[in-house]
Amino acid sequence: MSIAENLSFYKEEVGPEVTLVAVSKTKPNEDILAAYAAGQRIFGENKAQEMTTKYEALPKDIEWHMIGHLQRNKVKYIAPYVSLIHSVDSLRLLKEINKEAQKNNRTIPCLLQVYIAKEESKFGLDETEVVELLDNHLLELPNIKIVGLMGMATNTDNEATIKNEFISLNVFFNRLKQTHFSNDQGFQVLSMGMSGDYSLAISCGSNMVRIGSAIFGSRNYIN
Repeated sequence: MSIAENLSFYKEEVGPEVTLVAVSKTKPNEDILAAYAAGQRIFGENKAQEMTTKYEALPKDIEWHMIGHLQRNKVKYIAPYVSLIHSVDSLRLLKEINKEAQKNNRTIPCLLQVYIAKEESKFGLDETEVVELLDNHLLELPNIKIVGLMGMATNTDNEATIKNEFISLNVFFNRLKQTHFSNDQGFQVLSMGMSGDYSLAISCGSNMVRIGSAIFGSRNYIN
């Protein structure tokens, strides 16, 4: 099927209540424009400089989401335009985003990445670190808006493991909504689920999924 046909299928699959981020990392502008022509406006990238190159070349009504591990020295490239950073995995990174947001006279929406997988290769904060950050540091970061959480499940065929990880993040998300964000309607994004596990993620409460290869085909790995 074409990119447009794939996109239509997955939009119908996830439904209107779930935001679909089309993960366009490593894909050429032509592929992104094919999805754009089919109505997609939210795209996810995992490298700051690649995303910036695409931002400069492609229509300005695209919402660019940074979904990959973000190094502090790369924040300056995306701060002028990024719509949402999914992968905030440390206070030091959050402080850098705040600094660059101030330079650009912006408030940047961010998700806190929570470590839920049983894999050392995954990044993220644990629940205790999230609570400590929210309790003690948010007032220092006026150009940051925490709008939700993101998590990546273990890369395994064991569906029970993945389900338990997604459920645990959903429980934590809802607990934070009742405690730290009870008066903040902006805290509403739970980003979990990718091409291989998005259906399970949605059944466990996800309202934002990151789908790439299922829409665009297999990755074009580049340096």
